[in-house]
Amino acid sequence: MLCATSAVVAAVQRYFESGREGLVDRRARNGQRKVDERFRATRCRVLRGTPQQSGWRRTTWTRELLAREIERRGRVRVSPTTMGRALALVGARLKRPRPVVRCPWPVRQRKAKLWQLKCRAAYAQPEEPVFYEDELDVRINPKEGPDWMLPGERREVVTPGNNQERYVAGALNARTGELTWVKGERKTSALFIALVRAVSNAYPTAKRLHFILDNAATHSSKQTKKVLAAMGARLVLHFLPPHCPEGHRIERGWWDVHANVTCNHRCKKMPALMAEVDAYLEARNAQQTASPLLRAAPSRRAA
Repeated sequence: MLCATSAVVAAVQRYFESGREGLVDRRARNGQRKVDERFRATRCRVLRGTPQQSGWRRTTWTRELLAREIERRGRVRVSPTTMGRALALVGARLKRPRPVVRCPWPVRQRKAKLWQLKCRAAYAQPEEPVFYEDELDVRINPKEGPDWMLPGERREVVTPGNNQERYVAGALNARTGELTWVKGERKTSALFIALVRAVSNAYPTAKRLHFILDNAATHSSKQTKKVLAAMGARLVLHFLPPHCPEGHRIERGWWDVHANVTCNHRCKKMPALMAEVDAYLEARNAQQTASPLLRAAPSRRAA
């Protein structure tokens, strides 16, 4: 029966003491299960909040504190071990929280602005294209990311030590999905101006260029305003509400760059890493052009 020797000895002793009655599983007399549907519902409600929202001074939940809080809410008292098993039943596990910065605008005002920009991008015409603009930070010290590894092994990623940074300013065409980008050593107004000129040169027949962008200082500096004023009414800037990355479509493209290029990379020199970034963005544009649902257009890479 593939049982331990101690289990056999214990079963023999129970048989000598109580006969065949002693061989019955004793858990059958435990009564009703403690972790029932009401207990599970209370557990989920507690986990959706924080200890401080429930009146505790502690900032994070422990199994002991969860058991005490659920008992305080009228449910049965359980041990920390039982609470651990109850958490495993719903797939709860220890994770790091995601830090976010909330938009200071009222909810209705923020949603109205995001909906307005979304409609402008959805109904963009070829003569008035809409672009999502943002900057990407590229560091020679690789970003750490998950990867498949064999048991007992942990892959090493050697870092150069002295960190170096380069920046990529990109403009994502909301209709075709193609990306126009420029590179620079510093994230300044000059980098944004170079991107605007690159987009203007790449779309010479467009009557008006619409840019949806965040509230970075480089987008509204005196140098930027002077250059944009010289371009006249051909360029229109639409600013997102503060701290609203969910309304910025190009953010997903930057996540893909990190996942495919900068995460766990092994480039020892910055030029090699930037070449990998260029290669990925070129391949991405080629894939967008090959899609039968999108309009073909040439590559929008700028020096």
